[in-house]
Amino acid sequence: MNRIVFCPECRQDVKFSVRERPDTAELKGEVYDFTSKTAYCDECKAEVYVPEIEDENLKALYDAYRQRHGIISLEDIRAIPEKYNIGKRPLSLLLGWGEQTYSRYYDGDMPSKQYSEKLQQVLVDAAYYLSLLESGKDNLKSDKAYEKSKAATESLLNIAVSRESKLDFVVEYLLSQCQDITHLSLQKALYYVQGFYYAFFGNFLFEEDCEAWVHGPVYRDIYRRYSGYCYDPITSVGEPDVYTMPAEEKVLLDSVVKHICCYSGKTLEAFTHVETPWIATRANLPAEASTDKVIPKQIIGDYFSSVKDKYRMLTPANIKDYAQDMFSKI
Repeated sequence: MNRIVFCPECRQDVKFSVRERPDTAELKGEVYDFTSKTAYCDECKAEVYVPEIEDENLKALYDAYRQRHGIISLEDIRAIPEKYNIGKRPLSLLLGWGEQTYSRYYDGDMPSKQYSEKLQQVLVDAAYYLSLLESGKDNLKSDKAYEKSKAATESLLNIAVSRESKLDFVVEYLLSQCQDITHLSLQKALYYVQGFYYAFFGNFLFEEDCEAWVHGPVYRDIYRRYSGYCYDPITSVGEPDVYTMPAEEKVLLDSVVKHICCYSGKTLEAFTHVETPWIATRANLPAEASTDKVIPKQIIGDYFSSVKDKYRMLTPANIKDYAQDMFSKI
């Protein structure tokens, strides 16, 4: 940004400073709160007009609109071509849109809810994008564009398959991102990762089963590994390789970190005690009875799929709605 601007009070070009402040504005009949910026002349302190700052303010207002209405962010729209190594025009054709439609959204136009949902799915689900690429390759005018994008997408998918233990990776990531996480909290976070991952992407993130213990779902091997911490925060943390982490996994895990791990282990235990997977697996067992009964993965998948539908979740960020509602009921 050019730091010199014309000041109408000083009648000359001057340097300016920028201040942020809470602001409100109306857009499409609704009022939104956002943070705006204002430029001031360094000489006379009068407000000055800076086009770039006005553009930033407009974007901040539209970002507030996108967030309220579940519309994909501009940053996420712009991340898609880079992720899959595809041009804007070919991508628009793969999506079944006009040649310039995606470019308009890339430049800041607001997509409809329907188009936004499709873009969100493309962003987080590499397998879905690959299916679009294969089915729509005849619409591309360049074999080179198809080959480059296919190679990038298969690389993303192969990374996910090649890891020796997905559960270990998820544990490392949660421990690295959650401050003061306890043994009890970790177990419940893993359970929610497994359930919500299935709900959004149609498959389970890791193969290991959890059991319906007295205090909720538990992954036995993880329990043995960290049981010595009891109620103390777990401090032994590895360093997960986040640079090879598929985008859909990071989006889901980050949402669980933000919206699930913020609650205590006992609170999350209370959540699981009113959810179908734990209740159905324990059946008529007394409250304090020990068991090694496995909670069937499909019960977990079906339950969280129904949660996603009930709360009309469009993206993993909507996990917040479920967690807040559960907390209000315990």
